[in-house]
Amino acid sequence: MKKVLIVTYYFPPSGGPGVQRVLKFAKYLPQFGWEPIILTVENGDYPARDESLLKEIPPSLKIYRTKIFEPYNLYRKLTGKKTGVAVDVNTIPKKGERRNLSETIAEFIRATLFIPDARIGWLLPALREGKKIIGQEHVEMIYSSSPPYTCALIARALHRATHLPWVAGFRDPWTGFLSTPQRWFLPAAIDKHFERSCFEEASRIEVAWRGIQSDIEKKYPTLPLKKIEHLSNGFDSEDFPAVSSQRNDKFTVTYTGSMYGVRTPKSFLDAVANLIKKGSVDAKKIRLQFIGRFGEVVHEMFREPLISGCVEIIPYVPHSESILRLLSSDALLLVVDEFEGHDDIVPGKVFEYLGAKRPIIAIAPEGAAAELLRETRAGKSALHHDVAAIENIFLEYYNDYLYNSSNFQPAKERRGFQPNKELVARYERKEVTKRLAEIFNELLIQTHT
Repeated sequence: MKKVLIVTYYFPPSGGPGVQRVLKFAKYLPQFGWEPIILTVENGDYPARDESLLKEIPPSLKIYRTKIFEPYNLYRKLTGKKTGVAVDVNTIPKKGERRNLSETIAEFIRATLFIPDARIGWLLPALREGKKIIGQEHVEMIYSSSPPYTCALIARALHRATHLPWVAGFRDPWTGFLSTPQRWFLPAAIDKHFERSCFEEASRIEVAWRGIQSDIEKKYPTLPLKKIEHLSNGFDSEDFPAVSSQRNDKFTVTYTGSMYGVRTPKSFLDAVANLIKKGSVDAKKIRLQFIGRFGEVVHEMFREPLISGCVEIIPYVPHSESILRLLSSDALLLVVDEFEGHDDIVPGKVFEYLGAKRPIIAIAPEGAAAELLRETRAGKSALHHDVAAIENIFLEYYNDYLYNSSNFQPAKERRGFQPNKELVARYERKEVTKRLAEIFNELLIQTHT
């Protein structure tokens, strides 16, 4: 079996959506003739930890873990945050949001010294270990998963040293994205150089959503189009246990993930509050379940008097429990970030929502995410500013819940929700991994000819 070295920062016990993509690649690649070997960190400062994911690692998978210098404890001390507090939910401010002096200084240091990101301290240890692994394991392919973009720099260095084919994977755009620090001209130029060199030197680039491809083509129009491949995120049907349908005591809408910066539930909460005011819905029959990590601005929104009694905030839970929460919901909430180029974003969680087979209420621009919902008939979408449209979607699913409750029909038999099963099946993780293996094979043939 051919071997591929996968360079990834996010791997169990790390939690979060970035882990799932690589974990599922590692699970299914052997079925298509490739043995994955993981190079990751030993002591990562993860935004979320999920020890339960360790059980999902294939028993035969070889994993090499190395030390990394993480600067976030220094950041916490400088800004007065407690040890262990997730940094990411409060380091990306909403537009116009003011920072205090310590946060401003810390952000300047981050933007100036940590290029391309705060994981740059992993570069040298990973490079040393990667060279050893390639020699000992007779690796034939390199794959990197970014962000963090340091993973791409590690893979670039290994590619230069060994001349092995390298597929650079990206789950988000690099420079100019909403999570990119506001750098002054010199560090910005260095970051841009790193980005350009990785795009140019990679044997192939794979992107998780088409907006990343558009971003690359816009920045580097001379890059060959055939070099970039779109491999969508997906869901693994094996993650979804067979559960008996039960009627909830309240109409339960669930959101899983993080919310901070430009990503907030304000439009959705305003819509629900309006419906309560008008008497169109009964607040006592609504449960708005938010599971994950949320910035303080979002917590303030949850405390609004009209809806606070309906909101249930649940900290990050293990992936398996998150799946069960989705399956026990009446509808699922998706919020796509508002910023330039947002119309091309398709969050990874939407595919897990597809796997849960529950109606999706999407607050999103007219673009890729909305089109996916229309294509699969998995839910309905409204623009952020169109609160009236959000009200209509919520009210439709709420009334559907009341109808089914009164007629004792399980969720799977509800009137207005009939997704296209064939189209949904295309987003199985196994199918996506199959295409990645085909890319590896194509590059290997090119290398040997």
